[in-house]
Amino acid sequence: MSLRCGIVGLPNVGKSTLFNAITAKQAEAANYPFCTIEPNVGTVFVPDDRMQQIADVVKTPTLVPTTIEIVDIAGLVKGASKGEGLGNQFLSHIREVDAIVHVVRCFDDDNIIHVAGHIDPADDIATIETELMLADLDSMERRMDRLRKNVRKEKELQHQVDVAEKIISALSDGTPVRKILETPEEREIARQFFLLSSKPILFAANVAENDLPDGNMHTRKVAEIAAEHGAKMIIISAKTEAEIAELPEEERPEFLESLGLHSSGLDRLIKSAYELLGLQTYFTAGEKEVHAWTIRKGAAAPEAAGAIHSDFEKGFIRAEVMHYRDLIELGSEQKVKVAGKLRSEGKEYIVKDGDVIVFRFNV
Repeated sequence: MSLRCGIVGLPNVGKSTLFNAITAKQAEAANYPFCTIEPNVGTVFVPDDRMQQIADVVKTPTLVPTTIEIVDIAGLVKGASKGEGLGNQFLSHIREVDAIVHVVRCFDDDNIIHVAGHIDPADDIATIETELMLADLDSMERRMDRLRKNVRKEKELQHQVDVAEKIISALSDGTPVRKILETPEEREIARQFFLLSSKPILFAANVAENDLPDGNMHTRKVAEIAAEHGAKMIIISAKTEAEIAELPEEERPEFLESLGLHSSGLDRLIKSAYELLGLQTYFTAGEKEVHAWTIRKGAAAPEAAGAIHSDFEKGFIRAEVMHYRDLIELGSEQKVKVAGKLRSEGKEYIVKDGDVIVFRFNV
């Protein structure tokens, strides 16, 4: 599965600078609102040290990491849901992502304009959240008119009407959709509505380099809000990430260590996004390549096989499974087998993060 994250926030909070750094793709970064109009899209490899360890054992030079798509969406402003600042166009881009990375300005700099004239993370977060909810409310009220007309002819739509009424009530009270969906059935119905405020959120508190790694008074406020939202939060310096991106690969660990960091902002962002969306990685490995695959946590073996090709899922027979740690420690698939740690699993097997799998199928 392909993961797609949209970077949002007010103008001039560091979105495009962060995008440039983590994708090494040059989106324009300028000190005025709306310099980003069309969304910039970049695909980055998901870093995973386990791949090279597996490759060393199976003796292949070819690694195929899984990827994540990053979308730099233009700055939103108060009134975006009504079209302010080209808001309707920007909001439509958010509907297409799996998760929202909300960049929140947590640094002071008189040379960079803030649209509100002052730094207030709580107010900035509230502005974005409100615009997402207002856009959803407008969308749902229009959809409800259609649903009520159609339910007279199609009684099976009644549950959609019930969920829609629940959503409209919550939005009218200022509650985002992600907070009110209680059952898998409700979540599935809401998914069909493509609601902005149903998207899971990762807050990226953007700080000056001297506030790494622990943050400041502004990031503490963001952390409180993230906890209230049931969201994830990371502290990141977009400017520092840009500097890291320009360094040779071998110099980056030492630079990160000098800042008190163990990993780059990209690594932490991806890890948090995976946790937020309940995703994990398994591997296929052989002399041709080591390939990483992204699946949801709790996926059974046939669903995991489907990440490679739909035919693998349809014709699933069994999965031959070992864990990457066993492969690394024992040194070969044959030794894993001799040790009794290579298992043949059926359709009910729940794939674990770090599994190395060979699928047997027949179509």
